[in-house]
Amino acid sequence: MAEYSHVKSTKLVLKGLNKGKKKKHKDKKRKVTDEEEKPDIIGGWWSVSSFGEITGTVAIEMQNNAYIHALDSGLFTLGAPHKDDEGPDPPEQFTAIKLSDTRIALKSGYGKYLGINSEGLVVGRSDAIGSREQWEPVFQEGKMALLAANSCFISYSDSGDIVAKSKTAGDGEMVKIRSSAEREAKRKDDIAEEDRGNVKSCEVNYVKKFQSFQDRRLRVNEEDASALKRARTDGKFHEALLDRRSKMKADRYCK
Repeated sequence: MAEYSHVKSTKLVLKGLNKGKKKKHKDKKRKVTDEEEKPDIIGGWWSVSSFGEITGTVAIEMQNNAYIHALDSGLFTLGAPHKDDEGPDPPEQFTAIKLSDTRIALKSGYGKYLGINSEGLVVGRSDAIGSREQWEPVFQEGKMALLAANSCFISYSDSGDIVAKSKTAGDGEMVKIRSSAEREAKRKDDIAEEDRGNVKSCEVNYVKKFQSFQDRRLRVNEEDASALKRARTDGKFHEALLDRRSKMKADRYCK
């Protein structure tokens, strides 16, 4: 798999540099970091950062606010740049279909699958998914490139076509896949959904998860929940929940 090349520039540090300027540099660095953490969203279309986020309707941005545009001839070009608050037009929207843990297929609004021909030209004329219609998004260090079936990365040619002819991924091969799917907010902890809320709501969550609803009735232990609160503090919350559920005959894991 091709590697991305990155060149980092360094500044010459002179002796006797004022400490106050050093502090200013830290503030500037903090500001840059905050900007990097800001979500990359344009007109409701957000930039994916992992393979698992590629689903549903997507668009492929090749340059700032300019997307791959499907033509009725079955070819593709780079659409006109959009305003900062505008998302892609309908001919610039595709349906992503996962084929494996690393590969996807892309279907245009004309109902055809994107693929490549023998000359490395990206075309959309196939009614079915074959080996030429498979694509591999490659993520590395916050950037992404799209690898075609010929092991080349896609880019925009001088003739105005979308092609896959480069074995390496440089700046011209960098793209962004944007999605309009509803995005789940990332949590900063690893707490399971069943463990969120007070002890009673947690108990109900686990009962719903494990109980067999033979008569479609939810059976929750009616005993005092003060013991659950103590168990949660002592780190024995799940053991206490299991013990309470074991007294209920409907739980398929506690019989």
